Amino acid sequence: MAHKKGAGSSRNGRESHSKRLGIKIFGGQVAIAGNIIVRQRGTRHNPGLNVGIGRDHTLFALIDGQVVFKKKADNRSYVSVLPYETADVAVETAPVVNVQLEAAEVAAPTNGKAKKAAATPAVEEEAPKAETATEGEEVVAE
Repeated sequence: MAHKKGAGSSRNGRESHSKRLGIKIFGGQVAIAGNIIVRQRGTRHNPGLNVGIGRDHTLFALIDGQVVFKKKADNRSYVSVLPYETADVAVETAPVVNVQLEAAEVAAPTNGKAKKAAATPAVEEEAPKAETATEGEEVVAE
């Protein structure tokens, strides 16, 4: 009698590859449109605002923004992507500096007499104002 079992296939095949499921982008992190947020089997997490769902229940971002996880009253987890808030940039102009030139004495070689050069008045120039453009517009310099 053989003291070893034959090379049957019923005891083989237990080593399956891991499926790498789980949350890929956590709450508060930035997602780019098309990024996978959650890989899952079934809908452990449901798609919320600006999130799409694939045929294998993968949740992905539809727009660029920040990922937010929420549990609603139905005790389900919802994943949303909130768009970046375009904060208004404070436009500050540079302070105007008044430069005054002092009168200088210049000797004229032809007359031999000293003449005073007229003091040039200070000219105030305004700093150019910065122009902002919204998405899709161009800033045109005048």
